Amino acid sequence: QVQLVESGGGLVQAGGSLRLSCAASGRTFSINGMGWFRQAPGKEREFVAAIRWSGRSTSYVDSVKGRFTISRDNAKNTVYLQMNSLKPEDTAVYYCAADRDSGLAIQALRYDYWGRGTQVTVSS
Repeated sequence: QVQLVESGGGLVQAGGSLRLSCAASGRTFSINGMGWFRQAPGKEREFVAAIRWSGRSTSYVDSVKGRFTISRDNAKNTVYLQMNSLKPEDTAVYYCAADRDSGLAIQALRYDYWGRGTQVTVSS
C-alpha cells in the first residue's frame, strides 16, 4: 500500500501563487508516476498534471499549461504542484494520486492510490 498526504492548499487572490505538496509513504518503490487532479463543486474530477517517478516526462491539462509546474523530489518521496497566476476557476479540492503502471495517465481510473485532498480557493 501507498499512503499519500497533500498539503499547501489555502485561500489566495487571483494572480497569486500556491505550492501544493504530496508526501508518499509505504511501498513507494511500486510507484511509476504521480498525478494531480482537482474537483470543483458540482463538477467531475479533472486531470491537472502528471509526472513519471523517474525521468523528466510530464503532462498537463491545457488550461494550466504555462501556469502550473509539477515536480518531484524522489529523496523525499514528495511531488509538488507549483501554481502561479491563479484564477478563480482554479478553485477546487486538489488530489494527489499514485500510478503503478504507465506513469503519465490522465484518466483517474488508472491511478491506484489517492490522497484525501487539499482545498484551493482563489478569490476574484
